[in-house]
Amino acid sequence: MNESFIINQLGEDREQYFNAVAPPIVQTSNFAYPTVDEFASAVANEKDMPIYTRGNNPTVNMLAQKIAALEGAEDCLMVGSGAAAITNAVMSQVNAGEHIVSVKDPYTWANHLLTGILPRFGVETTFVDGTEVENFEAAVTDKTRLIYLESPNSWTFELQDLAAIASFAKHKGITTVIDNSYCTALCQRPIDLGIDLVVYSATKYYNGHSDVVAGAICGSREKITQIFHNEFMTFGNILAPQNAWLMLRSLRTLPLRLRQSSETTSKVLDLLRNSSKVERIWYPFDEENPQIDLARRQMKMPMGMFTISLRTKDVGAIKRFCESLRYFLIAVSWGGYESLIMPKCAFVPADDPRVSMIRFYIGLEDAEVLVDDLASALDRLP
Repeated sequence: MNESFIINQLGEDREQYFNAVAPPIVQTSNFAYPTVDEFASAVANEKDMPIYTRGNNPTVNMLAQKIAALEGAEDCLMVGSGAAAITNAVMSQVNAGEHIVSVKDPYTWANHLLTGILPRFGVETTFVDGTEVENFEAAVTDKTRLIYLESPNSWTFELQDLAAIASFAKHKGITTVIDNSYCTALCQRPIDLGIDLVVYSATKYYNGHSDVVAGAICGSREKITQIFHNEFMTFGNILAPQNAWLMLRSLRTLPLRLRQSSETTSKVLDLLRNSSKVERIWYPFDEENPQIDLARRQMKMPMGMFTISLRTKDVGAIKRFCESLRYFLIAVSWGGYESLIMPKCAFVPADDPRVSMIRFYIGLEDAEVLVDDLASALDRLP
């Protein structure tokens, strides 16, 4: 199946809902059956039959089917946030007393799960520099059940060699999980490289309109069914039908949005590379990135987020730079229509060496508008 068919046609059995072009929102908590036997059959097969929207809903299922197909996965669960996707996936693979190896500096709430929640149940995590496969190999013990990846990292964009790590993990009988939110399946398909479970903050590119919080877990039918009957149904981290419908709408324009953001990012980076006010750029496809060959091998296209470091370490000047930008909002997240900045000085003390770092996400505004805005703000820097 090609991406266009998946996004626009897959799972949309229009003859079942009055031949409407847009799918319906099945806004119900409960589903009734005409006979006891039909009800009993549905209860026995709740993964695939609607009983109660906490577990199964036709609108949500249509979205899950599309995300799974884009990913090249057998199955998918949609949940209420990216953090819920991470929690369900990770906790489904470990028991008390077992061990995880994780890439260092993962997403904030993944880090909290690994360092603040799981140790309460005897699950320990070793964090490693993910740029070398040997670091994962050295950290594994006979208690290791999971390797957690994030490629690229969402601040400094280090990559992991996914095929090599997946091969090593399968040989050891270890499950691999990756947060692929930076890329989406249109840029990087970890399952094709051997990764077991792929999780997303679907809030980002998949939704793309900054009006839905959502998460996704993709993997084999076996693993997804296991998660459904345990963590998913127990934790209750469901995605509401109306939010699923909004995401179905958003998927229609996903390829266009990614292409626009990528092309504009290239033009913005041209300005920043040539500015004497910029000390460093972190970006997977930057020519000075030592991992650029790996990026070209694993990723299908450059994406729309990067980090820079300004030469000035004056926090006041950094704040004035950020606040002088007219078309970049100061906010977390990424993947929406709006361009964003997230200054590190909002999170660290003034003497921290990272204080001049600013993460940029490039949205859907005209490239010339963003370039002119940045050029003007850079000119004001000392």
